[in-house]
Amino acid sequence: MKKTLALLLAVVMLSALALAGCTGSSEKSSDTASKADQSKTAATVSEDGSKTFTVGFDAEFAPYGYKDKKTGEYTGFDLDLAQEVCDRLGWKLEKRPIDWDSKDMELDSGTISCIWNGFTMNGREDDYTWSVPYIDNTQVVVVKKDSDIQSLDDLSGKTVAVQTDSSALAALTDDDATDANKKLAASFKDLQQVGDYNSALMNLEAGAVDAVCMDIGVANYHINNNKNKYKLLDDQISSEQYAIGFKKGNTALKDIVEKTLLEMYEDGTVEKIASKKKYNLAKAICLGKD
Repeated sequence: MKKTLALLLAVVMLSALALAGCTGSSEKSSDTASKADQSKTAATVSEDGSKTFTVGFDAEFAPYGYKDKKTGEYTGFDLDLAQEVCDRLGWKLEKRPIDWDSKDMELDSGTISCIWNGFTMNGREDDYTWSVPYIDNTQVVVVKKDSDIQSLDDLSGKTVAVQTDSSALAALTDDDATDANKKLAASFKDLQQVGDYNSALMNLEAGAVDAVCMDIGVANYHINNNKNKYKLLDDQISSEQYAIGFKKGNTALKDIVEKTLLEMYEDGTVEKIASKKKYNLAKAICLGKD
Protein backbone atom coordinates (compact mmCIF):
# COMPACT_ATOMS: atom_id res chain seq x y z
CA MET A 1 0.00 0.00 0.00
CA LYS A 2 2.80 2.39 0.96
CA LYS A 3 4.70 1.51 -2.19
CA THR A 4 1.59 2.12 -4.25
CA LEU A 5 0.95 5.45 -2.52
CA ALA A 6 4.56 6.52 -2.97
CA LEU A 7 4.41 5.58 -6.63
CA LEU A 8 1.23 7.58 -7.12
CA LEU A 9 2.76 10.61 -5.40
CA ALA A 10 5.84 10.37 -7.61
CA VAL A 11 3.68 10.26 -10.73
CA VAL A 12 1.70 13.29 -9.58
CA MET A 13 4.88 15.25 -8.82
CA LEU A 14 6.42 14.39 -12.19
CA SER A 15 3.22 15.42 -13.95
CA ALA A 16 3.15 18.72 -12.08
CA LEU A 17 6.79 19.41 -12.98
CA ALA A 18 6.13 18.57 -16.63
CA LEU A 19 3.09 20.84 -16.68
CA ALA A 20 5.05 23.65 -15.08
CA GLY A 21 7.82 23.18 -17.62
CA CYS A 22 5.34 23.31 -20.49
CA THR A 23 3.67 26.42 -19.07
CA GLY A 24 6.99 28.17 -18.59
CA SER A 25 8.04 27.29 -22.13
CA SER A 26 4.72 28.51 -23.50
CA GLU A 27 4.96 31.79 -21.62
CA LYS A 28 8.54 32.27 -22.76
CA SER A 29 7.57 31.48 -26.35
CA SER A 30 4.60 33.83 -26.16
CA ASP A 31 6.77 36.59 -24.69
CA THR A 32 9.37 36.12 -27.42
CA ALA A 33 6.69 36.24 -30.11
CA SER A 34 5.25 39.40 -28.55
CA LYS A 35 8.64 41.11 -28.61
CA ALA A 36 9.15 40.05 -32.20
CA ASP A 37 5.74 41.46 -33.15
CA GLN A 38 6.56 44.73 -31.41
CA SER A 39 9.84 44.91 -33.29
CA LYS A 40 8.08 44.39 -36.59
CA THR A 41 5.67 47.23 -35.94
CA ALA A 42 8.56 49.61 -36.45
CA ALA A 43 9.74 48.16 -39.75
CA THR A 44 10.29 44.78 -41.37
CA VAL A 45 13.13 42.94 -39.64
CA SER A 46 15.61 41.59 -42.19
CA GLU A 47 17.68 38.42 -41.80
CA ASP A 48 20.68 40.45 -40.66
CA GLY A 49 18.62 42.01 -37.87
CA SER A 50 18.32 45.42 -39.51
CA LYS A 51 14.97 47.11 -40.05
CA THR A 52 13.73 47.94 -43.52
CA PHE A 53 11.12 50.64 -44.13
CA THR A 54 9.50 50.03 -47.52
CA VAL A 55 7.82 53.06 -49.08
CA GLY A 56 5.30 52.47 -51.85
CA PHE A 57 5.20 55.27 -54.43
CA ASP A 58 4.17 56.15 -57.97
CA ALA A 59 7.42 56.54 -59.92
CA GLU A 60 5.70 58.88 -62.39
CA PHE A 61 4.62 61.44 -59.80
CA ALA A 62 7.29 64.14 -59.82
CA PRO A 63 8.32 65.99 -57.73
CA TYR A 64 7.11 63.64 -54.98
CA GLY A 65 8.50 60.41 -56.42
CA TYR A 66 10.13 59.74 -59.80
CA LYS A 67 13.19 58.37 -61.58
CA ASP A 68 15.97 60.87 -62.20
CA LYS A 69 16.79 60.83 -65.92
CA LYS A 70 20.48 61.56 -65.33
CA THR A 71 21.22 59.09 -62.55
CA GLY A 72 18.51 56.49 -63.12
CA GLU A 73 17.83 56.58 -59.37
CA TYR A 74 14.46 57.02 -57.72
CA THR A 75 14.19 60.40 -56.05
CA GLY A 76 11.57 62.94 -54.99
CA PHE A 77 10.47 65.14 -52.13
CA ASP A 78 8.61 62.40 -50.29
CA LEU A 79 11.45 59.93 -50.79
CA ASP A 80 13.92 62.48 -49.40
CA LEU A 81 11.73 62.88 -46.33
CA ALA A 82 11.50 59.10 -45.93
CA GLN A 83 15.27 58.76 -46.26
CA GLU A 84 15.81 61.33 -43.52
CA VAL A 85 13.34 59.51 -41.26
CA CYS A 86 15.22 56.24 -41.81
CA ASP A 87 18.61 57.88 -41.23
CA ARG A 88 17.44 59.19 -37.88
CA LEU A 89 15.92 55.87 -36.82
CA GLY A 90 18.72 53.66 -38.10
CA TRP A 91 16.48 51.95 -40.66
CA LYS A 92 17.15 50.95 -44.25
CA LEU A 93 14.89 52.64 -46.81
CA GLU A 94 13.52 50.53 -49.63
CA LYS A 95 11.94 52.60 -52.41
CA ARG A 96 9.29 50.44 -54.04
CA PRO A 97 7.54 51.79 -57.16
CA ILE A 98 3.97 50.48 -57.44
CA ASP A 99 1.02 50.65 -59.78
CA TRP A 100 -1.15 53.30 -58.16
CA ASP A 101 -4.37 51.34 -58.60
CA SER A 102 -2.72 48.37 -56.80
CA LYS A 103 -1.59 50.36 -53.77
CA ASP A 104 -4.16 48.87 -51.37
CA MET A 105 -3.19 45.31 -52.29
CA GLU A 106 0.49 46.16 -51.76
CA LEU A 107 -0.24 47.68 -48.36
CA ASP A 108 -2.60 44.93 -47.17
CA SER A 109 -0.18 42.18 -48.16
CA GLY A 110 2.67 43.80 -46.23
CA THR A 111 4.78 44.29 -49.36
CA ILE A 112 5.08 47.96 -48.43
CA SER A 113 5.18 49.65 -45.02
CA CYS A 114 3.22 52.71 -46.11
CA ILE A 115 2.07 54.80 -49.06
CA TRP A 116 4.12 57.98 -49.10
CA ASN A 117 3.77 59.76 -52.41
CA GLY A 118 1.56 62.82 -52.60
CA PHE A 119 -1.23 60.73 -51.08
CA THR A 120 -4.45 62.66 -50.53
CA MET A 121 -6.13 61.86 -47.22
CA ASN A 122 -9.38 63.76 -47.83
CA GLY A 123 -12.20 61.38 -48.60
CA ARG A 124 -10.07 58.42 -47.46
CA GLU A 125 -9.93 59.22 -43.75
CA ASP A 126 -11.47 55.89 -42.68
CA ASP A 127 -9.56 53.69 -45.13
CA TYR A 128 -6.06 54.05 -43.67
CA THR A 129 -4.21 55.05 -40.52
CA TRP A 130 -2.89 58.50 -41.38
CA SER A 131 -0.02 60.65 -40.23
CA VAL A 132 -0.65 64.34 -39.70
CA PRO A 133 -0.99 66.16 -43.06
CA TYR A 134 2.21 67.78 -44.30
CA ILE A 135 1.32 69.31 -47.70
CA ASP A 136 -1.54 71.57 -48.84
CA ASN A 137 -2.51 70.61 -52.37
CA THR A 138 -5.02 71.65 -55.03
CA GLN A 139 -6.35 69.99 -58.16
CA VAL A 140 -5.78 72.12 -61.24
CA VAL A 141 -6.16 71.94 -65.01
CA VAL A 142 -3.20 71.89 -67.41
CA VAL A 143 -3.56 72.70 -71.12
CA LYS A 144 -1.12 73.28 -73.96
CA LYS A 145 0.59 76.65 -73.94
CA ASP A 146 -1.11 77.73 -77.17
CA SER A 147 -4.55 76.35 -76.25
CA ASP A 148 -7.57 78.62 -76.53
CA ILE A 149 -8.95 77.06 -73.32
CA GLN A 150 -8.87 79.85 -70.74
CA SER A 151 -11.32 78.73 -68.03
CA LEU A 152 -13.21 75.70 -66.75
CA ASP A 153 -16.21 76.72 -68.86
CA ASP A 154 -14.07 76.26 -71.97
CA LEU A 155 -13.70 72.55 -71.15
CA SER A 156 -17.26 71.88 -72.28
CA GLY A 157 -17.18 69.38 -75.16
CA LYS A 158 -13.48 68.65 -74.60
CA THR A 159 -11.59 65.44 -73.80
CA VAL A 160 -10.00 65.62 -70.36
CA ALA A 161 -7.50 63.17 -68.83
CA VAL A 162 -7.02 62.16 -65.19
CA GLN A 163 -4.97 59.47 -63.48
CA THR A 164 -6.83 56.32 -62.50
CA ASP A 165 -7.88 56.32 -58.82
CA SER A 166 -6.61 59.88 -58.42
CA SER A 167 -7.89 62.77 -56.34
CA ALA A 168 -8.72 64.65 -59.54
CA LEU A 169 -10.98 61.80 -60.64
CA ALA A 170 -12.62 61.70 -57.21
CA ALA A 171 -13.13 65.48 -57.19
CA LEU A 172 -14.99 65.24 -60.49
CA THR A 173 -16.96 62.01 -60.16
CA ASP A 174 -17.34 60.81 -56.55
CA ASP A 175 -20.75 60.87 -54.90
CA ASP A 176 -19.55 63.60 -52.53
CA ALA A 177 -18.05 65.73 -55.33
CA THR A 178 -19.41 69.26 -55.45
CA ASP A 179 -22.38 69.95 -57.70
CA ALA A 180 -20.20 72.35 -59.68
CA ASN A 181 -17.60 69.66 -60.33
CA LYS A 182 -20.21 67.07 -61.28
CA LYS A 183 -21.69 69.55 -63.72
CA LEU A 184 -18.22 70.29 -65.08
CA ALA A 185 -17.45 66.59 -65.61
CA ALA A 186 -20.81 66.07 -67.30
CA SER A 187 -19.91 68.81 -69.79
CA PHE A 188 -16.80 66.96 -71.02
CA LYS A 189 -16.91 65.09 -74.29
CA ASP A 190 -14.90 62.36 -72.56
CA LEU A 191 -13.14 61.85 -69.23
CA GLN A 192 -10.13 59.68 -70.04
CA GLN A 193 -8.34 57.70 -67.31
CA VAL A 194 -4.64 56.89 -67.70
CA GLY A 195 -2.11 55.04 -65.57
CA ASP A 196 0.16 58.01 -64.81
CA TYR A 197 0.49 61.72 -65.49
CA ASN A 198 3.49 61.35 -67.78
CA SER A 199 1.21 59.44 -70.15
CA ALA A 200 -1.54 62.03 -69.70
CA LEU A 201 0.80 64.89 -70.63
CA MET A 202 2.12 62.96 -73.61
CA ASN A 203 -1.48 62.56 -74.76
CA LEU A 204 -2.00 66.29 -74.25
CA GLU A 205 1.08 67.14 -76.29
CA ALA A 206 -0.02 64.76 -79.06
CA GLY A 207 -3.50 66.31 -79.16
CA ALA A 208 -5.23 63.12 -78.00
CA VAL A 209 -6.73 65.05 -75.07
CA ASP A 210 -7.45 68.75 -74.59
CA ALA A 211 -6.62 69.09 -70.90
CA VAL A 212 -5.32 67.22 -67.87
CA CYS A 213 -6.68 67.54 -64.32
CA MET A 214 -3.87 66.95 -61.81
CA ASP A 215 -2.12 67.95 -58.58
CA ILE A 216 -0.65 71.44 -58.61
CA GLY A 217 2.79 70.34 -57.40
CA VAL A 218 3.05 67.81 -60.22
CA ALA A 219 1.70 70.35 -62.71
CA ASN A 220 4.23 73.01 -61.69
CA TYR A 221 7.08 70.52 -61.92
CA HIS A 222 6.23 69.63 -65.52
CA ILE A 223 5.56 73.24 -66.51
CA ASN A 224 8.90 74.38 -65.08
CA ASN A 225 10.77 71.56 -66.79
CA ASN A 226 9.01 71.90 -70.15
CA LYS A 227 9.16 75.57 -70.99
CA ASN A 228 6.54 76.85 -73.42
CA LYS A 229 4.67 73.53 -73.54
CA TYR A 230 1.98 73.84 -70.88
CA LYS A 231 0.04 76.37 -68.85
CA LEU A 232 -2.29 76.30 -65.83
CA LEU A 233 -5.85 77.57 -65.78
CA ASP A 234 -6.51 80.05 -63.00
CA ASP A 235 -9.52 78.10 -61.73
CA GLN A 236 -8.97 75.24 -59.27
CA ILE A 237 -11.11 72.12 -59.03
CA SER A 238 -10.56 71.25 -55.36
CA SER A 239 -8.22 71.62 -52.39
CA GLU A 240 -6.89 68.88 -50.15
CA GLN A 241 -3.98 67.69 -48.01
CA TYR A 242 -1.31 65.03 -48.33
CA ALA A 243 -0.39 62.64 -45.51
CA ILE A 244 1.38 59.30 -45.10
CA GLY A 245 -1.00 56.36 -45.36
CA PHE A 246 -0.40 53.24 -43.24
CA LYS A 247 -2.42 50.03 -43.08
CA LYS A 248 -5.58 50.54 -41.04
CA GLY A 249 -4.74 49.96 -37.39
CA ASN A 250 -0.95 50.20 -37.70
CA THR A 251 -0.69 53.08 -35.27
CA ALA A 252 2.65 51.84 -33.85
CA LEU A 253 4.51 52.46 -37.10
CA LYS A 254 2.56 55.64 -37.80
CA ASP A 255 3.47 57.09 -34.40
CA ILE A 256 7.20 56.46 -34.86
CA VAL A 257 7.36 57.93 -38.36
CA GLU A 258 5.10 60.88 -37.51
CA LYS A 259 7.12 61.76 -34.40
CA THR A 260 10.32 61.80 -36.45
CA LEU A 261 8.71 63.84 -39.24
CA LEU A 262 7.54 66.46 -36.73
CA GLU A 263 11.04 66.65 -35.25
CA MET A 264 12.34 67.24 -38.77
CA TYR A 265 9.85 70.07 -39.18
CA GLU A 266 10.82 71.65 -35.87
CA ASP A 267 14.54 71.69 -36.70
CA GLY A 268 13.97 73.07 -40.21
CA THR A 269 14.88 69.93 -42.16
CA VAL A 270 11.48 69.59 -43.87
CA GLU A 271 11.60 73.16 -45.15
CA LYS A 272 15.20 72.72 -46.29
CA ILE A 273 14.24 69.69 -48.38
CA ALA A 274 11.08 71.36 -49.70
CA SER A 275 13.09 74.43 -50.74
CA LYS A 276 15.31 72.49 -53.12
CA LYS A 277 15.05 74.04 -56.57
CA LYS A 278 13.94 70.76 -58.15
CA TYR A 279 11.00 70.52 -55.71
CA ASN A 280 10.03 74.13 -54.92
CA LEU A 281 7.41 73.04 -52.38
CA ALA A 282 8.22 75.18 -49.33
CA LYS A 283 5.02 77.25 -49.64
CA ALA A 284 2.90 74.09 -49.68
CA ILE A 285 4.12 72.76 -46.30
CA CYS A 286 1.27 72.69 -43.78
CA LEU A 287 3.03 71.10 -40.78
CA GLY A 288 2.75 73.35 -37.75
CA LYS A 289 -0.26 75.21 -39.14
CA ASP A 290 -3.60 75.22 -37.35
